[in-house]
Amino acid sequence: MAVIEVEGLRKRYGTTVAVDDVSFTVEKGEIFGILGPNGAGKTTTVECLVGLRNSDAGRISVLGLDPRRDRNRLRQLVGVQLQQGILPEKLRVGEAVRLYRSFYSEGADPDRLLADLGLDGKRRTAFGDLSGGQQQRLAIALALVGNPVVAVLDELTTGLDPQARRNTWQLIDEIRESGVTVLLVTHLMEEAERLCDRIAVIDRGRLVALDTPLGLIRQAALDQELTFRVTEPFDHAVLAALPEVSGVVADGDEVRVSGSGNLLYAVSSALIGLGVVATETRLRQAQLDDAFLALTGRELRPNDSSTPEEDR
Repeated sequence: MAVIEVEGLRKRYGTTVAVDDVSFTVEKGEIFGILGPNGAGKTTTVECLVGLRNSDAGRISVLGLDPRRDRNRLRQLVGVQLQQGILPEKLRVGEAVRLYRSFYSEGADPDRLLADLGLDGKRRTAFGDLSGGQQQRLAIALALVGNPVVAVLDELTTGLDPQARRNTWQLIDEIRESGVTVLLVTHLMEEAERLCDRIAVIDRGRLVALDTPLGLIRQAALDQELTFRVTEPFDHAVLAALPEVSGVVADGDEVRVSGSGNLLYAVSSALIGLGVVATETRLRQAQLDDAFLALTGRELRPNDSSTPEEDR
């Protein structure tokens, strides 16, 4: 059952088209990713979804509600953590959670929520004194304090160290397990591949592809690459003739074979038939970043330093 439906969404800022005819649905219980570089239109898309911006054209339905017409009702059902949501530095953790809880007619127990998110001992700590990972945990708490049906998390782990990022990923998994549908906006390939059931790839305001992470890789029709070393020469034409193989390149005793299907089995069987012993064998499967490059024609830079305003 779809909890979010977007059809033909368009949004322009002056002469700049930020979102151009984007359509997708999000199913109940999914972690649905919106993936793209800074400036792709990801943040504009989610701001239209939650009623913070009005679209210029298209139809949006979130839990059967129109974000423009039913904005107040929708805010009781959707929790939002926006990109770089900064609180006053002197605001204490406990105060922030109680303040946000007051915005909802029904919601979570603030004390229980802080305990569940590992912030129980930080109630009296000022926001400015929290580590980056603790600030993100607080952001999650504020998004969940209204007991939302849908949680929208925008660039949640940008700037975190690897351990804090993985801890945050675990929290997102737990949010979904509690029954909340998650809309995750990110430009981090590993994050999208690790967490998302399906991913909408957005580039320059347009929807480029929509599928599971594995489905996106298959859409890009990318080859695998098998690399190995041999102790004696052999006829490379034997490998080149295999239906799974698209190319063979030799560099001294190192051989690189590209192809698809069950490439490792096909090449290994052929080498055994030739009496050739392969060592230091490595198989590289295509990853999501390879698929993004193939689908969009450009790399997604993990350390992009664009500002939030540029990510419209």
